[in-house]
Amino acid sequence: MRNLLKFLVVDSDWRMMRQKRLYMENSMKFDWKMVLPVIVGLVIWVIPVPEGLQPQAWSFFAIFAAVIVGLILEPIPAAAVGLLGVTLAASLQIVPHKFGVEITPGTSLNWALSGFSNGTVWLIFAAFMFAKGYDNTGLGKRIGLLLIKYLGKRTLGMGYAISLADLFLAPFTPSNTARSGGTIYPIARNIPMLYGSTPDNDPRKVGGYLMWTALAATCVTSSMFFTALAPNLLALSMVNEVAGVNITWTEWFMGFLPVGVILFLATPLIAYIIYPPTQKVSEEAPLWAGRELSKLGPIKGREILMIGLVLFALVMWMVGSAYLSGTMVALVVLSLMVLTGILSWDDIITNKQAWNVLVWFATLVTLAGGLEKTGFLNWFAANVALMLEGLPVMTIIISLVALFFLSHYLFASITAHVTALLPVFLAAAVAVPDMPIKGLAMLLCFTLGIMGIITPFATGPSPIYYGSGYISRKAFWVLGLVFGLIYLGVLLGVGVPYVLGIHG
Repeated sequence: MRNLLKFLVVDSDWRMMRQKRLYMENSMKFDWKMVLPVIVGLVIWVIPVPEGLQPQAWSFFAIFAAVIVGLILEPIPAAAVGLLGVTLAASLQIVPHKFGVEITPGTSLNWALSGFSNGTVWLIFAAFMFAKGYDNTGLGKRIGLLLIKYLGKRTLGMGYAISLADLFLAPFTPSNTARSGGTIYPIARNIPMLYGSTPDNDPRKVGGYLMWTALAATCVTSSMFFTALAPNLLALSMVNEVAGVNITWTEWFMGFLPVGVILFLATPLIAYIIYPPTQKVSEEAPLWAGRELSKLGPIKGREILMIGLVLFALVMWMVGSAYLSGTMVALVVLSLMVLTGILSWDDIITNKQAWNVLVWFATLVTLAGGLEKTGFLNWFAANVALMLEGLPVMTIIISLVALFFLSHYLFASITAHVTALLPVFLAAAVAVPDMPIKGLAMLLCFTLGIMGIITPFATGPSPIYYGSGYISRKAFWVLGLVFGLIYLGVLLGVGVPYVLGIHG
């Protein structure tokens, strides 16, 4: 017995020493993912400040660039990267409350927290709670089983079904976060789980494909109708104010139609080829779904209540904007879900995924807003316009549209992008002789929906689908780049000659 105890003590000590040695070895490893964002930020910081730009604006851009690299590499969770960036910029007091206004500790703090008052941030949060409501009532499972029963023989068919659902809602829902994040996502996320595909277990089986297709489809539909995305309406008012051009609903729809039809029909298929599900065909799935629906029995009262709340939200998102904002509608429905017992308070406070995305997106909105407040974006746009002077009109049009699209890498909000850059790009275009200003204005506006595909924070629904866990960080960035180039290429190759042929 004494020998056994002696052996156990020695074995325990050996294990502790081994764990300590492994910990020290791991801690001594060079973590280039942690160091590279810092190096990028420092290199930009020490580069001489470009002419016409304030030093604080250049310093802030260095921090912003470091954060973007950190989000791509993700040495620590994305929300922590964003929080570190905001905290550093606020601590250094380099961002004014408004451009040209004196910076104080108080205004720096107000800026640092400003993203948490953004309506889209809370609409994204509410979308996660809608998904939880679908789970708790069983409605999400029932809808998912119905889709599988009638369309589930082929995964590609489900991709088109989700896209068509978004297309049906798009003309009447001016918030793609409400439409896709609040309505499509809670249903779509239930389908992969019925196939045994979860974020932790075989996400590529079905889930990754469906999540990406749903996001890509809503980006396309957001450009198809000017009533499908709130920033579209803001852009139209700026086009009228800056360029004196009026664009009707029909002109917008017909102008984007060739590009929209191509992209809408191609998107599920392109995703199926580039990011294919591992389960493409399941002959038994529709039969199995029918059996599972029989086990569920008739629709329950809680499911009917959830349907009623969702329909109320949809109607208010479509026609109630004069009375309640989209975010307020979502918060009202969330409150009703708590009052009716569909959600418990524990469901809300324990939803780590929702709170993580809220912090992440709020800090990114804040950081992106800092580029405008420091004057960096105005300087950037003015220099772009200067570089294009003297070039052929067609070259200028293609360059402006491409730069306007790609500059969205600097933004976490399409509304902020429109506000900061569209007037500058339009003003530069108006000064060009023989510029078909209406055609160019339409092309710039058409980018607003499709640019939402490029990053995990490019548009409201992006953080929701990224936060689902079905698409890895690397895959999301790569897919965003590939689809972004495809969408931009079709707009330039098909949209430019078509629109200028009508409004040239």
